[in-house]
Amino acid sequence: MKKKMQEIVAPLLRWYAVEKRALPWREGRDPYSIWISEIMLQQTRVEAVKGYYQRFLQKLPCVSALAAVSDDELMKLWQGLGYYNRARNLKKAAQQIVEKHGGVFPEKYEQLLLLPGIGEYTAGAIASIAFGQRVPAVDGNVYRIYTRICEDHSDITQASVKKRIRGEVAKIVPADSAGEFNQALMDLGAGVCLPNGMPLCDGCPVAAFCGAGENGTYQEFPYKPPKKPRKVEERTVFLLEYHGSYLIQQRPEKGLLAGLWEFPSEQGKLTVGQVRERLAEWESDGSEIELLGAGKHIFSHVEWHMHGYRIHLQHLPEQLTEGMVLASVKQIQSRYSIPSAYSVYLKQILSEPSANSDL
Repeated sequence: MKKKMQEIVAPLLRWYAVEKRALPWREGRDPYSIWISEIMLQQTRVEAVKGYYQRFLQKLPCVSALAAVSDDELMKLWQGLGYYNRARNLKKAAQQIVEKHGGVFPEKYEQLLLLPGIGEYTAGAIASIAFGQRVPAVDGNVYRIYTRICEDHSDITQASVKKRIRGEVAKIVPADSAGEFNQALMDLGAGVCLPNGMPLCDGCPVAAFCGAGENGTYQEFPYKPPKKPRKVEERTVFLLEYHGSYLIQQRPEKGLLAGLWEFPSEQGKLTVGQVRERLAEWESDGSEIELLGAGKHIFSHVEWHMHGYRIHLQHLPEQLTEGMVLASVKQIQSRYSIPSAYSVYLKQILSEPSANSDL
């Protein structure tokens, strides 16, 4: 075991007792609340999560409520957080808890790992914080802290390296304060041992044990090989308006943004002339074609570079509306989950005077 890691436990816990963040999901030890917060916090900033968390718990206060919620309502509650499979797995896991555990949240780390969408980090967080089990909760913050303290140049994208680090951290989790220790590491990574820019070493409770801090090598850790460049896709987005309502369609159940609602679009950057050709193919006509400008959205492996048009339709031909829903702005805002990839165009709809009067 790395001796330096053994030495951080006591000073880290003393620091956490004074400096811990006041967060709504830390007000008790309810496993359901901790679970929801941990899933929301994956790849999302804490400040951005707070409002979503409170709204989610108000609508779905317990496992049974989550298990019974409709997919559309769940997606609407999740809208803006991204990574929508996380929400789908929440519902699947809730249904499994109801069916196999009588609605009672399982306490054991090994049981938690069997639930959809719960990996080693989330299982460790729930088991240690809610139930006091002596298990680690190792996420990106902890990999960063560990590799900096130990000046470990191993590639943390490798499963074998992650497994080794989890094993080392597991050895130092204190039996009487496992949850506090794991949360202390979370807070240290979020507020002191920062991922971007210079870490705040002067305020670090474990600086005396940190090799990277002593040698000024913090920027070398954690080591990851360079990422491959993302694929760029040009897309043309159509806001097809008819008497103040818009045509939207549901994406396929598998793949990117699976099952969510969207404005119709197609690959490529179409000119106004090409848009008129599409209208002719759809046996439709637009009294006005309005250029909405560009939008951009970055996914993990692909970038959408979008070019939008609002088309005011004079009638709705069957060929165009097949498989689509004509929804008012109020319905789009309250019922249908439009992913943030389309936010630049959704905002234009919501900012219209007619939209505000509709609400």
